[in-house]
Amino acid sequence: MSVKQNREFFYRRLHSLLGVIPVGAFLIVHLSVNYFAVRGPEAYNQATHFMENLPFRYFMEITLIFLPLIFHAVYGLYIAFEARHNTSTYSYFRNWMFRFQRVTGVIVLIFVTWHVWETRVAAALGTEVNFNMMAEIVENPLALILYIIGITATTFHFANGLWSFAVTWGITITPRSQRISTFVTAAVFVALTFVGIRSILAFVG
Repeated sequence: MSVKQNREFFYRRLHSLLGVIPVGAFLIVHLSVNYFAVRGPEAYNQATHFMENLPFRYFMEITLIFLPLIFHAVYGLYIAFEARHNTSTYSYFRNWMFRFQRVTGVIVLIFVTWHVWETRVAAALGTEVNFNMMAEIVENPLALILYIIGITATTFHFANGLWSFAVTWGITITPRSQRISTFVTAAVFVALTFVGIRSILAFVG
């Protein structure tokens, strides 16, 4: 391999790894905390306050969430725009998954940027992150629809990314193992989407 090929191989491996650990792990934790909204405002507020009071929270957010997320997003955009889609010629299932992965990556980037602006930036400016904040955001029907789209795109991107991760890292090599992985990751997508959408609907009065 040339130096350029080695560098791209490394970047793609790092991009894949960061998409699962720690970004994917954070997604699961974040959705789990949000699911407390189903139990009512008090339960949700207690869960968010617990997360906000974790030791070294800002350090962990920067090193374990934002920096990996930025790299994954930026390099993911590079992959998305330089990728050659062939769904018009070869309409195989995995070719469509490849296309959807790139499309949802762009949607997720826009959604996460908006969500961070609505919550983390607002919190930094003095607004308390609580049940009422989210209820006020999704009170707008358009915002609620965009949140549902953003959540679904995010859970798909993560679940389908798990399938690619397993192939990239040599976990699923055989066609049979990849078929099994397809069903497993589909189940992950359905479960996380249910949790995410059920949570956001809990904020609707």
